[in-house]
Amino acid sequence: MTTVQNDRVDRYKARCLSQERNLFGRLQAAALASRTQAKRLLTTAGNLSITEWRVLWDLAEAGPLTVTEMASIQRTDHALISRTIPAMIDKGYVATRTGSTDRRTSLVALTAAGRSVFEDTSVIMSQRRAALKNAFTEAELDVFLGLIDRFEHFVEDRKSAAPATERTA
Repeated sequence: MTTVQNDRVDRYKARCLSQERNLFGRLQAAALASRTQAKRLLTTAGNLSITEWRVLWDLAEAGPLTVTEMASIQRTDHALISRTIPAMIDKGYVATRTGSTDRRTSLVALTAAGRSVFEDTSVIMSQRRAALKNAFTEAELDVFLGLIDRFEHFVEDRKSAAPATERTA
């Protein structure tokens, strides 16, 4: 290799090494890998998207919910769930009804077909969660979740990411 090629390879290796400690990039990569794994499993088990799966899971566990409640549970965007519900209605997995106390809200409920799809796919997703649980002790999982909580508080705090700058005259 020429000196120029060696320099480029060395810069590449140095950059890779420095990014090993980039928490923003590492969390994004881990989340992407998790989503890819889940998509593969859900496609095999029931041809569901991750959002569809999470909606079915929430409704199976908690009963009828509003889109806002599901977004809160899932820590996701309200609009993502709102865009998913019509297709799930068309597939016969969920039904909506107007809220009894607030006519402006809609409750989303699991149908018999939705329950069946949930039960079919929950086996493989339960196995996935069990495998993850086997990869960590309870204490490690508690520490990991605590660190994620701290990271979330950091990125949600507008002041923490703003550089401290002073204007000089």
